[in-house]
Amino acid sequence: MSSAVSDILEGFAGLFWPNVCACCSTGLTRGEEYICSHCMYELPVTNFHKDRDNPIAQVFWGRAPIEYATAGYFFRKGNRIQKLVHQVKYKGQKEMGAVLGREMGKSLRGSSFSEVDLIAPVPLHPQKFRKRGYNQSEWIAKGLAEALDKPVNTQALVRRFFTATQTRKKRFARWENVDSGFGLINPGTFAGQHILLIDDVITTGATLEACIHAVLSAPGSKVSVAALALASA
Repeated sequence: MSSAVSDILEGFAGLFWPNVCACCSTGLTRGEEYICSHCMYELPVTNFHKDRDNPIAQVFWGRAPIEYATAGYFFRKGNRIQKLVHQVKYKGQKEMGAVLGREMGKSLRGSSFSEVDLIAPVPLHPQKFRKRGYNQSEWIAKGLAEALDKPVNTQALVRRFFTATQTRKKRFARWENVDSGFGLINPGTFAGQHILLIDDVITTGATLEACIHAVLSAPGSKVSVAALALASA
C-alpha cells in the first residue's frame, strides 16, 4: 500500500474511529492514550540514560559542554517511532507528543536527569510556529516535565532567524544553517540553573549544539539534552 493511500485511510480512521492506536489501529482500552499498551511496549527504547558516554553524548564531544544526554527511542525508516513522530510533527497530533514525552520521562525518574532545574524545548521560529500552529518539541517537553515534576520555560530561549528545513542537509550544512540562530531574551532566567533542552529527533546535533551555546551564555548555567528519538540507519 502506498504511503499516500495509507495516509488517507489513517485520516478516515481518525474521523470515524478516533479511539484507535496510532500505530496498529486497534481499539484503545481504558487508560490508553493514542498508543495501545502492546505498541508502547514494543517501541524501540535506547536506554541511553543508563550510560553517560552513550551515542548522544558522543555527538557533542568536542562541540559543546553538556552534563548528560539521551534519546528515548531509535528513529528508523518505517518503524513505529517514525510513524508516531510524523503524526506529531506534521499531522497535528501534538497531544501525542506529550504522551510520548511523559513515557520517556518515566524512564528518567531517579536518573541523573532528575537533577535538572528547568526544561526548555528547542524553539521554532515564529513564522514556522504560525504555519504549524504549535511546537512539537514543546509538547514533548510538557509530557516529560510532568513525569519528572519539573517546570517548563518556553519564553527565554528563542530562534532568531528563520532557517530552511534541515531534513536533507549534511552535518556541516546543518551547523551553518543554525549557527548563532538562537539566543536568550532574558539570560537571568537561566542563570545558575541546570537546563534540560528537549528536541524531537536528533540527527547531527547541529540545532541542539547551537541551543546549548545560547543557554550557556547565561552565567553559571549547565545544560543537559534529551531528544525523543535518535535518527539511525
